[in-house]
Amino acid sequence: MPSSRITGAKLDHIAFGLPSLADAPDTLVGLLGGRPLEGGPNPDFIGCQWEFARGARIECIAPNDSPTSFMKRFVETRGSGVHHMTFKVPDIYAARDEAEALGYIVTGFSDRYEAWKELFLHPKSAHGIVIQMAQTNPDLPDDSWSRDFDFPPYEGSNQVPSEPADLLGIRLVVERPEHAERLFGELLGGGATIDGQRTIYRWHESPLWVAVVVDSATEEGPQAIEVRAASCSRLSEVGIAAMGGRFEPA
Repeated sequence: MPSSRITGAKLDHIAFGLPSLADAPDTLVGLLGGRPLEGGPNPDFIGCQWEFARGARIECIAPNDSPTSFMKRFVETRGSGVHHMTFKVPDIYAARDEAEALGYIVTGFSDRYEAWKELFLHPKSAHGIVIQMAQTNPDLPDDSWSRDFDFPPYEGSNQVPSEPADLLGIRLVVERPEHAERLFGELLGGGATIDGQRTIYRWHESPLWVAVVVDSATEEGPQAIEVRAASCSRLSEVGIAAMGGRFEPA
């Protein structure tokens, strides 16, 4: 495989946009056994993360009280659903330069927080999903959101699974395989393996993968979160209703 433009990148988490964080626990806790990890208000949204087997994480973000919140526009236009994938990178400035050199539309670049510098690739150039890249500093607390936060409670009647589910990754429909290879292989350095009719990209030390399905007749974008869990028989119907996205057994 040719050397990547960004070395040391890894897929950190998958994020859903929701009208309210209260929409998440039925699926993420009640069915998948997710454990609350971190969260809090941000100037642009309110968000939190749940952790699953092998350290895989799902983040949920919802509009705050700001009338200009980008999440307000997202949920009013598209409703609930997968919003972005976040890749940790060692150098956000180099990542920006390399992405632009390959012709990607970089938006939302910010280095205002010492412990969290970020940029985004517009979904029009990233197969119908927002790609976030972030540079963190392990010696500093993440100052991009407050820690004064109460997680939305799980109020269902079902018992929470004793062990968190094994989240494998996201399945993404793309129109042309060479475009997926340019993004996930050439730019972000994912290692590609062929699995039947799809290509799976993996990153060192990341528990999550991106499974690319080529289908020129279907709109590009996220298709499902692939998971191993005892509750898989109910995941699709509950996931669609509560989270705006499918959770399917791999």
